[in-house]
Amino acid sequence: MNSQASDARQAVRAAAQWLALLESGGANEQDRANLQRWLDTCATHDQAWQKAQALRQRFADLPSGLALSSLDRPDPARRVVLKRALGAVALVPTAWLLSRQLPLDVWSADLHTATGERKKVQLADGSSLQLNTASAVDVDLQSRRVKLIEGELSLKVPGTTPLTIQTKFGNVIVSQSEVCVRQHAQGCRVSVFNGSVQLQPLQGPALAVRGGQQVSLQAVGAGAITPFDALAPGWREGVLMAKNQPLGDFLRELGTYRPGVLRWEPELETLRVTGSFLLDDTDRVLALLAASLPLEVHSRTRYWVTLLPRKNSV
Repeated sequence: MNSQASDARQAVRAAAQWLALLESGGANEQDRANLQRWLDTCATHDQAWQKAQALRQRFADLPSGLALSSLDRPDPARRVVLKRALGAVALVPTAWLLSRQLPLDVWSADLHTATGERKKVQLADGSSLQLNTASAVDVDLQSRRVKLIEGELSLKVPGTTPLTIQTKFGNVIVSQSEVCVRQHAQGCRVSVFNGSVQLQPLQGPALAVRGGQQVSLQAVGAGAITPFDALAPGWREGVLMAKNQPLGDFLRELGTYRPGVLRWEPELETLRVTGSFLLDDTDRVLALLAASLPLEVHSRTRYWVTLLPRKNSV
């Protein structure tokens, strides 16, 4: 790990600790002065703090606020217990925020997106790069490499000079073609829209994948080449599409675009979904599901949503 990435990791951890301290109600003037000195030390600290504050604001309506009125009660012992409880509640979203919104291994990436965010950039060589939700890449055009750190990218290379997508499970060499690569912990899926790409798995022989085909890369090598629906990755246009898809699979995909917790009862898994849904408003997507399927949306907060089977009206 380079020194820049190491410094970024330490800054993120420290920002989380400062944020939890301030929100616990236990910080004094000396603590605030120490925080200011830490912020003034370097720009990395200030950037980590600003990002953490902005993301923490998204959790402003978490249940911690429900207990604030109880702090005005006269029982001193009760006040102490409640303040400690609020401090613990503050730690929970902060820890979740760091793991989901500020993953340490992507902090120093050249390009990255938060949960629910998508980004499109035009590279200096004329290639077009898009990032899906919660994704990160490093771009080095001098060595003709794009490193996919996590998440999903779409890359269109119009020229004949190859551009290599480096994943944890092998390389994808792209030239005069358009490809989508989605990486997760166990492997990555390579889907070719048009043209042809060369795959170099960590294990096994290299192979070519053509437009309309896809293949899975894992640590043990490449899987079988299968047909690919070029309309499936609608995220590039901000759309999540489903065609008679099990609701459970649809919700797992939708959940990658929502900050917080999305849960549903097991009996909803096998309901079927068909349609095109705009990713810019996932709350509306849930409302549309409730309008067309026998389910109800129960929201404790914007960030804690549960889907339940609809009760039969009497």
